Amino acid sequence: QVQLVESGGGLVQSGGSLRLSCAASRSFFNIRTMGWYRQAPGKQRELVASISRGGTTNYADSAKGRFTISRDNAKMTVSLQMNSLKPEDTAVYYCVMLGSPDYWGQGTQVTVSS
Repeated sequence: QVQLVESGGGLVQSGGSLRLSCAASRSFFNIRTMGWYRQAPGKQRELVASISRGGTTNYADSAKGRFTISRDNAKMTVSLQMNSLKPEDTAVYYCVMLGSPDYWGQGTQVTVSS
């Protein structure tokens, strides 16, 4: 069983920044693509960003230019730096280890006030 523990969420004003971090409990973190999903109230869960084991990144259009995903395979951590935050970024953010099966963290709330 894999455990993913997120941290770094909170309340921030529009235009501010937050950094989310996720720590994994199992060594096969190093071979899995990691991602950050988010779910806002009344909306479907969406993939915000992902990063392969080799460092290839992908971003949702809404995140491009503002968010940066990174990983440290030695520390088994993945981070999401979020800048220029907007109220529409308000959501619960989940760290996900993608694969078969996927593993999900418990989520961390991000609230951006206008």
